[in-house]
Amino acid sequence: MCQHAAKFHSYQSRRLLTVHGEVRLQRAYYYCGRCHQSYLPYNEGLGLHDEISPGLLPLVCLAGTLLPFADAAEDVLKRFAGVRMSASTVLRCTEAEGERLRAQLREGRMVEPTQPEPHWAAPRAPGQPSAYVGLDAFSVPMQGPGAGKAEHRMLYTALLYTPQKEHSRYLVDFELDALAAQVRAQARAVGLVQVSELIAVTDGGNGLEEALQRHLAENLTTILDWYHAAEHLCDFAKVWHARDDQARQQWAQQAKGILYEQGGEALRAHLAAIALPPGTSAEVREELRKLIGYFTNNRHRTDYPAYRRQGWDIGSGPTEAGCKIIGERLKGSGMRWVEDGAVTVASLRALYVSGGKIWDGFWAQPRRRAA
Repeated sequence: MCQHAAKFHSYQSRRLLTVHGEVRLQRAYYYCGRCHQSYLPYNEGLGLHDEISPGLLPLVCLAGTLLPFADAAEDVLKRFAGVRMSASTVLRCTEAEGERLRAQLREGRMVEPTQPEPHWAAPRAPGQPSAYVGLDAFSVPMQGPGAGKAEHRMLYTALLYTPQKEHSRYLVDFELDALAAQVRAQARAVGLVQVSELIAVTDGGNGLEEALQRHLAENLTTILDWYHAAEHLCDFAKVWHARDDQARQQWAQQAKGILYEQGGEALRAHLAAIALPPGTSAEVREELRKLIGYFTNNRHRTDYPAYRRQGWDIGSGPTEAGCKIIGERLKGSGMRWVEDGAVTVASLRALYVSGGKIWDGFWAQPRRRAA
C-alpha cells in the first residue's frame, strides 16, 4: 500500500467470473489522491493477480502460450470458459508468468513434476546413455524502434530426453551460455550427475558443441546430426553436377554410403582423393575445399558405424521438432517481438511442450515473484 494517507472508497460490485450469470463481491478499495495509486487488500488474501484468480491464471497463460493473444482472449477463453478479458490482459499475464519462470530457471531452480518420472534414473545397459541432449536454434522476427521491422534473432532451444522418449525437458534462451547452464542444472534436477550418462546430438551450428562442453564437461560425447552432415554432401553434389541430375544423385548416394557405413574419417579421405578435371570452375574447387574442412573439423563426432552398433541416436529430430513447435507461436503471420516478450512466451511454450506433469508442477509450486 502507498505510504501516503490513503482515502477509502466503497468499491461497488466487481465482476469476477461469468458462468450462467455473475458472481459479485464487494471489497474495500483504497486510493491515494497524491500518488494516484490504488490498493485492494482483499485481493492479496484471495491470491488475485491482475484481477485473475489462481485457478484461472494457468488457463489464461496456457491460452496465451498456445495462441495469439487476441485469439486466446476473444475465442478460447470466452468460448470455452465464459471468461471475458482483453487481449492485452492475456499478454500481460502470459509475459509476467513467463518472466517468473525464466528468472527461476536462470537461478538454476528447475521445475519439479507433479508425479515421479522413474525413467530418468532407470538402469541402463553398458555403454548406453541415460539421456540425450539436443541443442539448436531458430530465428524470431523482431520489432525495431517505432514498431518497425528489425533483424531476426536466433533463439536457442535445448532438449534433454530419455532414450525411449518417455520424458523430455525443453529450455530456451537468446543467450547460448545461459541456456547451456540451464541444461546442466536440468540434468542434475532429474538425477543425471555423471557426464558419462549423457550424449549430445547437434547440427554443425557454430558454438553449440563448445557451449555444452563448457557447461557439462570437455569429454562430453557428441554426435553430429547425420541428416545435417548428409545435406552438406547433397549441396556439394548440386554444385559439382549442376547440369547432370543422374551424376548428382549417384555421387551423393555414394558419398552418403561411405559416411554411413565407414564414418567421417573414411569420407574425408575419399573427398581428399577426388581429382577434379582441368577446367573445373573455381566455385566447385572452393566448395570441395570447404566440404573437406567440414568433415575434418567434425571427424571426432562422425563415427556413425560405431554409434549405430551401440544403438545410439544419430539424428537431432526431437530437437528440431521442438524448435518447430515452439517457433510456431513466435512466427505467425505479421508477428514481430521485442526480446523480453519473445523469450518469456517461448519459455512457457517450452514448459508446456515438456509435458503436463511439468506444466502443472510450475503452477503447483510456491509462488515467487520474478526479480
